[in-house]
Amino acid sequence: MTARVIMFQGTGSDVGKSLIVAGLARHFANRGLAVRPFKPQNMSNNAAVTADGGEIGRAQALQARAARIEPSVHMNPVLLKPQSEVGSQIVVQGRVVGNAKARDYQAMKPGLMGAVLESFAKLCAGADLVLVEGAGSASEVNLRPGDIANMGFARAADVPVVIIGDIDRGGVIASLAGTKAVAAPEDAALIEGFIVNKFRGDPALFADGMALIERHTGWRALGLLPHFEGAHRLPAEDAMALSQIATRRSGAQVRIAVLAFPRIANFDDFDPLRLESDVDLVLVRPGEAIPGDCDLVILPGSKATIADLAALREAGWDIDLSAHARRGGRVLGICGGYQMLGRIVADPDGIEGPPARVEGLGMLDVETVLAGDKLLSAVSGTNADASPTFRGYEMHVGRTFGPDSERPLLMFSDGRRDGASSADGRIMGCYVHGLFADDRQRGAWLARLGGLADGLAYEDGVDATLDSLAAHIAAHIDCERLLGIARAPAITKARL
Repeated sequence: MTARVIMFQGTGSDVGKSLIVAGLARHFANRGLAVRPFKPQNMSNNAAVTADGGEIGRAQALQARAARIEPSVHMNPVLLKPQSEVGSQIVVQGRVVGNAKARDYQAMKPGLMGAVLESFAKLCAGADLVLVEGAGSASEVNLRPGDIANMGFARAADVPVVIIGDIDRGGVIASLAGTKAVAAPEDAALIEGFIVNKFRGDPALFADGMALIERHTGWRALGLLPHFEGAHRLPAEDAMALSQIATRRSGAQVRIAVLAFPRIANFDDFDPLRLESDVDLVLVRPGEAIPGDCDLVILPGSKATIADLAALREAGWDIDLSAHARRGGRVLGICGGYQMLGRIVADPDGIEGPPARVEGLGMLDVETVLAGDKLLSAVSGTNADASPTFRGYEMHVGRTFGPDSERPLLMFSDGRRDGASSADGRIMGCYVHGLFADDRQRGAWLARLGGLADGLAYEDGVDATLDSLAAHIAAHIDCERLLGIARAPAITKARL
């Protein structure tokens, strides 16, 4: 099987590359092609567990779902998970290999190209079409030396490129023309066309704009894509979309607050709650108080538990949480948030930073030691009372134990227990992500909080939205021309 390949790069971050690749993956999969998504390098704390036991960016897992295949570590061979303003955890082919500050990572990148090309070759071996997504901006030529995410990869694999611009943020003509102006001639030679994304209004009014871009760049116009209204129903790639968590609804019976830690991770956990009509979901940012009338406060996952615990205290949320608990409110911690609820969080080996042992919030009688290998696995089971069932996944470092873990929140199908509960059952924690995506679990939680599930079939809704996205893209992008542009890459296993 000889795969054809095409790469999509952007004039900037959050221009819609991930969504367009997902839509194209579903479109071409519906036409019977074996489609594989690929992103050489991603930076995100929204990650997914793969069938081959690793982790990749959430966007590539969604794109795999769009292509109707299981996600693989080779779809995103380099994943950077920010732990601070200047440093990230580095995941290569699904496994953590260390941490690095931004400057140090720039020196590491050339050495990662081998893993990137190896993963790319594996995907090509079993595909008709590989859709490659770049990262950030193709015009950041200051990052071009050693690049593995955009033109560096395109040149190494000799694959054609389409540039995506976002008209919604303004200046799309200058963004696309500027990308052509700053690109090295050898890089620009790979660019075959452009797409303008997130258009609102009458497309005829921008016909002159598309012609101007063609004239200034020499690239073919491949489509003017209107804003896709259903995008909010799909899991977001990274914290750029964090603001979409909140949905204020007057008259909703249940009010839930999610604390927006500086290093919040896997916040797509709360997408299903956001879509429930009986839920008013509040995103509480640093500098804001936790609303006093919440039924449930959720401490979400974190990429740096100890640092975010300090940020929680700095924001005064520890005081708000104590007041919430005194009023009889419920608290749920997930993964890093669960660890914070305990008495102690210890990091003896310096996994998250300098070795440390700090006091937790003390709302659960447990303690956590951050040690050992990262646990990455899909899980299923029931609540501790044997009802209802759930499916989700674990993705964490550390083990949590103590008296309150004798009252687990969840029972896994393999007999393991997860989580802890206070004696009155109002303070709870667990390691499982994706809990609320299970319709039965979500319904049980809403009933416990005095609300009603509205019959939302969340997972079915994701697939229906991907189908709508595919139809939307097929109506506005020249998919036949894209197939014509795609070609077999120059890179082969013999060159690795």
